[in-house]
Amino acid sequence: MTQEELLALIYKKDERAFTHLYDMYSKSLFSVISVLIKNREEAEDVLQEVFVKIWKNIDMYSETKGRFYTWILNIARNTSIDKLRSKNFNDGLKNLSSDNFVHLLDDSNKLTNKIDAIGIQEFVKKLKPKCIEIIDLLFFKGYTQLEASEQLAIPLGTVKTQNRNCINDLRKYLKI
Repeated sequence: MTQEELLALIYKKDERAFTHLYDMYSKSLFSVISVLIKNREEAEDVLQEVFVKIWKNIDMYSETKGRFYTWILNIARNTSIDKLRSKNFNDGLKNLSSDNFVHLLDDSNKLTNKIDAIGIQEFVKKLKPKCIEIIDLLFFKGYTQLEASEQLAIPLGTVKTQNRNCINDLRKYLKI
């Protein structure tokens, strides 16, 4: 089934389309969600929520604004971030024992460990404090530029300019 045929069936709310949609995109969406939501059960719940949102909000998708895959990836990412920010999710983390986190220390595949292994964080620490803050939000915490702008209480254009300048400074340190 092509993506166009799939979209036509989804617009008609044909139940067969939901199965095809899930089969086509569940693995890639789950991998995106798993990067942000470390707990497998929570990630699976978010995946379900993402597919329900796609199904219910298909009328909001416009081919003129971008690819379907990009649209559903944004839904997955935003739903994951919403989950991370939710009070219930954060309260649940407070109640976990430290035994649940021991594996994080040993897992050399984690992004932060990879970053440490190649020494990027040492270079980032050499930047101006504002650059450290912006790079931390945008690259290490996964904020969008708009979210970083709101978090830092500075205009979006300023975040974009400072981000570009900070990346250029980082390139100078890395000699890229």
